[in-house]
Parts: sequence; C-alpha cells; structure tokens
Amino acid sequence: MKQRLLILFTIVAVAFSMNAQFNSSPVIGKDGSVSFSIKAPDADTVRLVIDSRLDTLMQRQGDKWALTLRDLEPDLYMYFYVVDGMKVLDVDNAHVLRDVKSVMNTFVLDPNGDCPMAVHDVPHGEVRAVWYDSPTLGMKRRMMVYLPAGYEQSRQRYPVFYLLHGSGGDETVWLEQGRAAQVMDNLIAAGKAEPMIVIMPNGNVDEQAASNMSALGNVQPTFAHKHWMDGLFEQSFNDIKTWVDKNFRTRDAKRYRAIAGLSMGGYHSLYISANQPEDFNYVGLFSPAINRMDKGKCTIYDDLETKLVTQFKQRPRVYWLGIGEKDFLYKDNAAFRELLNKNHLRYNYHESGAGHEWANWRDYLVIFTQLLFK
Repeated sequence: MKQRLLILFTIVAVAFSMNAQFNSSPVIGKDGSVSFSIKAPDADTVRLVIDSRLDTLMQRQGDKWALTLRDLEPDLYMYFYVVDGMKVLDVDNAHVLRDVKSVMNTFVLDPNGDCPMAVHDVPHGEVRAVWYDSPTLGMKRRMMVYLPAGYEQSRQRYPVFYLLHGSGGDETVWLEQGRAAQVMDNLIAAGKAEPMIVIMPNGNVDEQAASNMSALGNVQPTFAHKHWMDGLFEQSFNDIKTWVDKNFRTRDAKRYRAIAGLSMGGYHSLYISANQPEDFNYVGLFSPAINRMDKGKCTIYDDLETKLVTQFKQRPRVYWLGIGEKDFLYKDNAAFRELLNKNHLRYNYHESGAGHEWANWRDYLVIFTQLLFK
C-alpha cells in the first residue's frame, strides 16, 4: 500500500513539474503586443505564419526563436510555425481550430475589451446542434442554432437570420472561425443588434453533418463536394426554413427574415433570395462566389437579371455586398454591381482591405447584423 502511494505521489509530482515548465503562448501584453516563441535549437530558420496576413522570419534567442508583433488589430487569429520548411503547431498553446484539413493554433486579441469577437461579461445566448428532416435530400441533417439570451425564459417570438458558410466549411465554421455566437452576444448586449435566432446549416448537400459528426464516422473534410454549387442546396433550403419555423418561436414573415453568407454561402444567399423574393427582407453577400456555379444543371440559376428586378420591386430593406480589394472574386463582384447599377437597383456596398479571408467576413458579420430588423 505504501509503495502504491509512493508511486502515485511520484507520478503527480512529475506531472506538476512538467506542467510548471509549460509556457503560455503566445504572450499578449496589455499594450496589445503579441509575443511568440518556440524552442528549436537545431533549426536554421523558423517562420511565423498568421492566417494569410503575415509570414515572417523569427529571431534566434539561444535555443529558442522569438518574435513580438505590435500592430495587430483586435480579432481572432490562426497561426503556425514553419521550422526548416516543416509546419509545426505551437505546443504551448492548447487552442486549435480546423480550416478544412489544416489545423492551426488560435488566439483572440482584445487589449481594450471591446473586440466583438471576444468573450465578454455579457448575457450569453445558447448554441444548439440540431438535426432536421430534409425530404428533398432524403436524409436527416445537422445544423447549428444560436438562440439569444433569455430565449428559454420568455414566450417572445424572434426574427431569424440564416447564415451560410463557404466552400470547405460546414455547419460549425461560422461559430468557430466566424465567432458568430460571441459577435451576437456582444452586439445584442450593447443594443447594437436586435435579439434574433441565427441558423447555420451545412451547405454541402452530400453530407449529413460536419466531419466526424455523422454516422459515417471519421470522414476527412474536403474543399469540393459532389453537389458543389449545382442548385441542390437552394432547392432544399425550404426544408430548413419549414423545420425552423415549426421548432422555434420565430416571427414567420418577410420583414423578420434575413439571409447572408460568405463565398459559396454568399452565392447561395444570392440565388435563394432571388428565387424567393417574398421571403427575405435582408440579404447579405460576403465575397460571394458569383459566376462560379455549375450552370445549365438547374433552373434556379436561369435569368438572374429578371429575378433581381422582380426581387427589388418588392423592396428588400437591406441588400448588402462586401468584398476585399485583393479578393480573387473582386472582378466578378464588380461585374455584378454593374448589373445592379444598370437596372437602378439600390444596394449597400462595403469594400475592405485584404482578400478572401475570415478577417473580412467577421467584420462583415458585425456590420451587416447591426442593420437587421430595425
């Protein structure tokens, strides 16, 4: 018995000793500086890669490599190291996120306590993973639902915001990389956004759910899908809408319904709203993948110009388009704006820096959400 206790004590002591040696990484200063370090004594070069925003050499300091950044804006960041050409995660940072198949460390920079992507001491909504029936697709499918703080305690009915992801994403990505729950909590608490239900479905219609979340098990995520932008998601969308209105306390009218999405989800939002103009009073296109569809396979893509004219005759309250100046879809979006302008269709346009990336889409979510249901 004494020997077992001694062994247990030794194991616990070693564990505490190992834990004490771990560093917190990255180190975020009160001034907003962010310091990175990695132990790699035999490396010839070490680079720090942050999203698509930064790729820079680190400086050797003894057996470690270090770098301090002082000009990052408040936001969520994903990063990794490249040690002599090999991608390496930060072992001193337990926080990781997946972008399709790529796994990276992550941190939130919030030096002044006002970053809408950070967790603040405000009333928090609830996030549910739900399964709904899709008769059109012949399967049960998973989606994520954000319910505002107080939903369970009230009998109130709420407006609904359908928020769609891009290629390579799934029903979880707006919560993980998009920080949708934190954005909604903070904006609603500050009185900048109306309390609303946010629906985040899976836009890949050949999937029931995100990787490892269905009966198929550990299926590897992929960027392209069998029914990638071929009209089937748009055709099946009313299965989602019908289920949501039946199972949540929604305000089932056009004036209380919004739809928006990024990239592929922006393209989905464009065509769903154009084909169902009576359903959506607010439309948001975040770097939409215009002209990337598989044309000729589905009538839902036919005669867009006529459908847009009809849609705008019904006067959507907000039709919002955002794109980064370095986005590879910039020219396609410029051509789409020319189409809107030619037909004298009024819309909100927001052009930002950078390219086709989450730094833009999170900002677009913050801007667009504040325009809804006013």
